[in-house]
Amino acid sequence: MAPFIRGFIPSFIKLLTRYPCPSRRESLCRFSGYAAQQHQQHQHQRGPGAPLPASVDAHGGVTVHHLPADVTEATFSELLRESLCVWSSEGRVAVWLHVPLCRSRLAEAAALQGFTYHHAIRDKAVLSLWMGDGESRLPNYATHQIGVAGMDSTRSLKVCCGIWHQDVSSRSFKCCAVVNQSNGKVLVVQDKNRAKNMWKFPGGLSNPSENIGDTAVREVFEETGVRSEFRSLLSIRQQHHHPGAFGNSDMYLICRLAPVTYNINFCKHECLQCEWMDLAKLAKASDTAPITRRIAKLLLYGLETGFDNIDLSMEELPAIYTGLVYQIHHRTIPERYK
Repeated sequence: MAPFIRGFIPSFIKLLTRYPCPSRRESLCRFSGYAAQQHQQHQHQRGPGAPLPASVDAHGGVTVHHLPADVTEATFSELLRESLCVWSSEGRVAVWLHVPLCRSRLAEAAALQGFTYHHAIRDKAVLSLWMGDGESRLPNYATHQIGVAGMDSTRSLKVCCGIWHQDVSSRSFKCCAVVNQSNGKVLVVQDKNRAKNMWKFPGGLSNPSENIGDTAVREVFEETGVRSEFRSLLSIRQQHHHPGAFGNSDMYLICRLAPVTYNINFCKHECLQCEWMDLAKLAKASDTAPITRRIAKLLLYGLETGFDNIDLSMEELPAIYTGLVYQIHHRTIPERYK
């Protein structure tokens, strides 16, 4: 037995080195009968034609977080094909596939069925497939870094400090409050493919190099058919570990817009309903998110006392880099202070 052990152990270690995996248990399973037994049990539990285990998100998509253990490319390709058929029949619009580095060989099988790389972090790649109507409406991955400056506002103004925090795992989402000042109504929508339908302001993600106001105007028109003009930035919401942002930090910018047209022709792919609603009604509605009610109350205050009390106006200033400008948002100040 001793000679066998002496010959087996080096060979076993060589195999583990050649086929590394983050889990020691998984590495042992790769070369044991336990893996085959577990795989057979899993197949029995899964049943013929059943899809891969996946979670359903609020936007009508599904996410496969864990792939079957010790599955061959051919077997995985068939499992994925069956799963896509089931998800398509259920009306799912997108599939997110998490592929660990140690099983990267399965990415090719997914690519042959239309998947593309969305992003990768450390030892995991995330592939995506759009199955809805028309062009893909899946969001891009994080594109922004966030800079933060802090100032000591004591009377002497002795200290002024700047803090630069680089975070390329952030993204920027614009929410647009189109307010008709003549009747106190605001444009609201209900998103399609949501687990719970709630009234909210139209909005969406910025395109690369797109300014805040341009995003707001574009998103309102794409979702509602209403043309508008950017007036101001109202508020910023920051949330970390956002499920809808792939677990990253999310910056939610709320803008005030003025309508140029009033007829609604909303996008049937993105919205269930769209209407002009009284701000007072929206501020008390139960079928809205807390942030929507808070912004409705802020807009009511602006209507009653003047929007200059709530607006963060925008101005373009020259950047320190030759030929570039930037947009700055702050409360309006008298000309003598500029």
